[in-house]
Amino acid sequence: MAADGVNTADKPKASFLRSVKLVAWSFLGIRSSKGYRDDLAKVNPLHVVLVGLVGAVVLVVGLISLAKWVVAA
Repeated sequence: MAADGVNTADKPKASFLRSVKLVAWSFLGIRSSKGYRDDLAKVNPLHVVLVGLVGAVVLVVGLISLAKWVVAA
């Protein structure tokens, strides 16, 4: 038992990989609500924000690169 009286064995461990999976499914928009709620209870909100920002930047850079490649061809 932790010092604050909460049993840490009951809390699922937040993982960065789980946050990446959650954000990836959210970008695709095909996540079930039950799976979303289950994952949301097991992730660190800071991880989700960071992965979301990085994912958005990668998506924008990828789209810009694709557009430049198509126009150059």
